[in-house]
Amino acid sequence: MCRAACGGARALASSHFAVVPFTAPGESMRSVAAALIIVAGGAFAAGVSTRRAAVVRGEVEPLTASVRTAVTNARESVRGSVRRRVRQRAESAVPAAGPRVATSGGVGPATPIAGSWRPVTEQGKTGSASRRPAGARGFVPALEGIRGLAAVGVLTTHVAFVTRSSSGSPLKRVFGRLDLAVAVFFAKSGFLLWRTHASHARRDEPGTARPTREYLRSRLVRIMPAYVVLVAAAMLLLKQNHVNGPTSWLVNLTLTQIYTSEFLVAGLTHAWSLAVEMAYYLAFPVLWTAMKGLRGNAAGWRIPVIAAFGASGLVFPMLPWHGLGILPPYVNEQILPPAFTAWFAAGMLLAEVATAPPGTLVRLCRDRLARWGWWVVGGAALVATTVPAWFSEGFVHPGPVEFAARTGLAGAMAFLVLAPVVLAPEGTRFPVLESAPLQKVGAWSYGIFLWHQLVLLASFPLTRTPLWARRMSVIWPVTVAGSLAAGAASHRFLEEPARRALERR
Repeated sequence: MCRAACGGARALASSHFAVVPFTAPGESMRSVAAALIIVAGGAFAAGVSTRRAAVVRGEVEPLTASVRTAVTNARESVRGSVRRRVRQRAESAVPAAGPRVATSGGVGPATPIAGSWRPVTEQGKTGSASRRPAGARGFVPALEGIRGLAAVGVLTTHVAFVTRSSSGSPLKRVFGRLDLAVAVFFAKSGFLLWRTHASHARRDEPGTARPTREYLRSRLVRIMPAYVVLVAAAMLLLKQNHVNGPTSWLVNLTLTQIYTSEFLVAGLTHAWSLAVEMAYYLAFPVLWTAMKGLRGNAAGWRIPVIAAFGASGLVFPMLPWHGLGILPPYVNEQILPPAFTAWFAAGMLLAEVATAPPGTLVRLCRDRLARWGWWVVGGAALVATTVPAWFSEGFVHPGPVEFAARTGLAGAMAFLVLAPVVLAPEGTRFPVLESAPLQKVGAWSYGIFLWHQLVLLASFPLTRTPLWARRMSVIWPVTVAGSLAAGAASHRFLEEPARRALERR
């Protein structure tokens, strides 16, 4: 991953922009920090005002009542866990009088319903605490908002790199690691693509939930049309790419560049992640077919199997592939698909938890303050990757152990960021993530990701800024604005028309 970025720097440096000498950081980083403080302060004030208005309208509890509810829920969770263990020991000693349906950590017996589940209280009525998770089915608007934020995070790291603002201070180091938001993209894909099959297995239905041919067609229709246009634009518009021959065109058009030495193409270096994602799109049918026997009573084994699959990605980069002669020296094992199983597995695990009867994880996402706790811990995992004593700064190719640790923390961060949204009770609202602006950014996020590198290259001559100049406060807003415009245009004029045209065939 880092080697790809460093190669991207060489591709950028080969352009006609002049490389200027390093200078001391000036007002640019202070301006960015001030902007971030203003935005954070505004968001905090808006949140306080919104909550206060909601309390007045009676829509939410006062903060003190929410704290008491969280403490009560935690206490009842512990008591319920103790009661379940006592009951399980008693049942293991004395055969049950009749069949029971496992509740996976629920608070009482469950009434089986065809194609679904609904835990009931002792009075036989479903309560708000037993609502199914929001991510168990259908569209989850808050995920769209998270995807938009992740796209801006990746863009921010790339701007920080070419403006030499990705190392040297705590804030800069955070800028330099926001590209780990790619883990959120991968986990979200894993969640959405695996959810149908997890639900299918929980219902004890045979076979697989979706025909492979239909699934692969939908993935190609979603990814390839806009990406093909991007490749053509980068190859034709950037002079430094005119030397690239047919092989470079072919491997980049087919998303196989990460397996060759041809992936360092200006304007396309970030496409390594699309190549990894496409590899998992192809692998998912193999995975869900291999696990189709784990259904019904055996569905509980699906989570350990997926966890082991995710853990394999932490081992893969530590094996001496080049020393054993298995990989050629020009192939970077740290951008190959097996190195990122933890990121996809994070989403797959969430899909399994969301479609299963609610257990401890679901209960821990019911309260608003508890959900903020998940996000705080996820943010801490991201910040941990910026600690110089533990991890190298900037775009330095890490050693195997450091790479595995960073990948593991990023996978945990993705899980912790998505869990409060997909495991919250159905109907839970996330006003900021579901706001109209973030919904738009989320809808445009694929186009933003695709085109932001070309926009970033153009922002330097547009602002008369030399490449590598420490002017992030100038380059970042121009790149964001241009990428939003490019993403909106890509969504409206490329992605959606292509999807409609190809799906009709």
